[in-house]
Amino acid sequence: MSASAEAKVATVSSNGFVVRHLVEVPAAVEETWTLLLKPAEWWDADHTWSGDAANLSIDGRAGGCFCEILPNTASPKAAARGSVEHMRVIYIERPRALRMSGALGPLQADAVNGTLTIQLNPVNDGKSTQVLLEYVVGGYARTPYEKLAPAVDGVLGEQLQHLAAKLGGAFAAAFPMPASSGDAETRPETKVPDADILPLPENPPEGGKSEIIGR
Repeated sequence: MSASAEAKVATVSSNGFVVRHLVEVPAAVEETWTLLLKPAEWWDADHTWSGDAANLSIDGRAGGCFCEILPNTASPKAAARGSVEHMRVIYIERPRALRMSGALGPLQADAVNGTLTIQLNPVNDGKSTQVLLEYVVGGYARTPYEKLAPAVDGVLGEQLQHLAAKLGGAFAAAFPMPASSGDAETRPETKVPDADILPLPENPPEGGKSEIIGR
């Protein structure tokens, strides 16, 4: 079974950008949620600081860390040489929504912040799950957002592709960011069922790449 993907809206301006992906995977919500919280099993090792996705973890609670251990490559049994906080959990509602705050990859070195929201919605009588990912970025960056946005979009789409593959689906081409520059650029909307991103309610380096997003 193939996993289908759609785009709703992507924007990029001098103040920031929004990356948004929607994919449907042939797995129940609980199975999708369980895998989502295990990035070591689906995140691409090429987009880690250590070069090994096995060093990634998400502590699934408010304040929990999406972190990476930097092992001691000279002596694996020795204490780790460091660690990286990629993002911090600010909202979690099992098995519906995960929201994390943080600047991924090269954004980490600038005065930039981002909010990553991932929502899961059961479809096809619960046999499949829609995964909606949105990353909103703003702040001061030394590289224009018109250049940063396509790279971030591509890499996050790639991670969603890996997640879909682990759940038995083949990810369709994720939507690209706008090619031209300018304020408030948007892509035409496509119909997205009730999975649309909304403010969540209160009640319902050595041996690896140098960045999680890529060069």
